[in-house]
Amino acid sequence: MRLAILGGGGFRVPLVHGALLDGGGVTELVLHDVDAGRLAAIERVLAEQGTGPRVRTTTDLATALSDVDFVFSAIRVGGLAGRRLDEQIAHAEGVLGQETVGAGGIAYGLRTVPVAVRLARTIGELAPRAWVINFTNPAGMVTEAMAEHLGGRVIGICDSPAGLCRRVARTLGVDPVTARFDYAGLNHLGWLRAVEVGGADVLPRLLADPVACGSFEEGALFGADWLRALGSVPNEYLHYYYFAREAAGSASRGAFLLEQQRGFYAEPSLESWERTRLEREATYMAETRERDDLEGGGYEKIALALMRAIAYGERTTLILNVRNGSALPGLPADAVVEVPCVVDTNGAHPIATAPLPDHALGLATAVKAVERATIEAATTSSRAAALRAFALHPLVDSVSVARRLLAAYAAGHPELAYLR
Repeated sequence: MRLAILGGGGFRVPLVHGALLDGGGVTELVLHDVDAGRLAAIERVLAEQGTGPRVRTTTDLATALSDVDFVFSAIRVGGLAGRRLDEQIAHAEGVLGQETVGAGGIAYGLRTVPVAVRLARTIGELAPRAWVINFTNPAGMVTEAMAEHLGGRVIGICDSPAGLCRRVARTLGVDPVTARFDYAGLNHLGWLRAVEVGGADVLPRLLADPVACGSFEEGALFGADWLRALGSVPNEYLHYYYFAREAAGSASRGAFLLEQQRGFYAEPSLESWERTRLEREATYMAETRERDDLEGGGYEKIALALMRAIAYGERTTLILNVRNGSALPGLPADAVVEVPCVVDTNGAHPIATAPLPDHALGLATAVKAVERATIEAATTSSRAAALRAFALHPLVDSVSVARRLLAAYAAGHPELAYLR
């Protein structure tokens, strides 16, 4: 089985390769990147990791896609310098600059969607039988844009829901393998509403216990009283919505990562990669991050479980980003949502779930409208659609601010020249 990673010079690629060392059926791993230097750095780390599938690197997309079975899309348009600028521009206007949420997420989407759409078209032409697993953020938005050209053969993944479910299960003392998790929403905008064990929902037991509520990441982040008020456990990214004032002035993550990774790519080795990775993970939402979650497995293990289910019929249930159909009432059928899915050789099939409560549906509907306006702007070069995306986002509180954000991003990013 042949796997291609687009964005193969990315910092997290060794995580995927490390997972493949334990098996997975991949016989050849092809790394593609537009930056030959980054490719060479990652190739060196993989060589030190151990013997796994044959590894090839290329800067030619057609070569990378030749006869592949699976494609992992993990690109970062504009690099970490682009992320740093996203944050700086947002902070200058007093709004959130996080890379997937608010103004920063819109700017990142406006840069990324045109490239993702071109990749989807090329994959459809050169590798029509390949399955595409999208790692690229903003994951829901990018997957939805690619699905216009690839349909159900593109599936988005995120490790946040799986991590949330694992932490809640551990706090409750239940086996996450046998429990059923009722999780629904959009990427980085979802809620865990029930944990069923033997047909009974045990989540209320957790919500009624203030000590237990405060003992895991999301409980500490949101507070036991807020979890009880909601009657559910939100994804960690909802902190940016529920505590918007406190989050708006948060430090620039992009600047930190840019400086951190410069050192690694200047002198790449497995030792420096591991040291940099642990520092990177330990500083992400550091006030609540649990040490064992740094080693618990993220994107790479979800992606490989998804790949094995499709390739070998190892039927499983995973929380994924897929077209809604009728699974989550209140959102359009062709909208990409984040819900549990049954995965088999025919792909990912969303499981029908109960409607979101009004407060959650209202927020999800508003953010989905922003995602769709961003996709429209990115695919039609519509400045009006881009302005609508910024102005209608719940975390941008003024049309005047939205106009200034759009002007600053269009002027600052060469990739957004189409909006000038």
